[in-house]
Amino acid sequence: MESVPKQAKSGLLFQETVRKDFDALKATIKAGGKWFFSTHKGRSTMNTMFILNDGPYGTERSYNALRLARVLGKIEGETVRVFLMGDAVACAKSGQKVAEGYYNAGDMVRMVGGEVGLCGTCMDARGMSEDQVVEGARRSTLKELAEWTAAADKVLVF
Repeated sequence: MESVPKQAKSGLLFQETVRKDFDALKATIKAGGKWFFSTHKGRSTMNTMFILNDGPYGTERSYNALRLARVLGKIEGETVRVFLMGDAVACAKSGQKVAEGYYNAGDMVRMVGGEVGLCGTCMDARGMSEDQVVEGARRSTLKELAEWTAAADKVLVF
């Protein structure tokens, strides 16, 4: 490898590393193991952070994010956190009345199965107080959003 340029060496090393990881994945799957969760950053858990911006009704972004958060939260080893910003804070408003057969965003927030934080500034801008928030959700801060984001393995923004 002495005659191979420096940039090419790093590419060859990367390819070798990817090949080794792929071989390890194949062997683990053949043995019936769960490669993704068992080897991710040396931990047996995965931390997923959801940041929602859209209101509860109108678009289906928040609806779909809450659905995904709920399903992920049921997976063994998965930790889910949801942070509601902007119009999305209304997803966690208690006492929502919706047409029969239509989803209730407040109920969906309660069913997330993980921590749910609401942007306090966004709540204030919309005249929403802490006593109007569904059970399982709470007023939060930008500082906490930053901490949750830094601690997350994956951040999904809707």
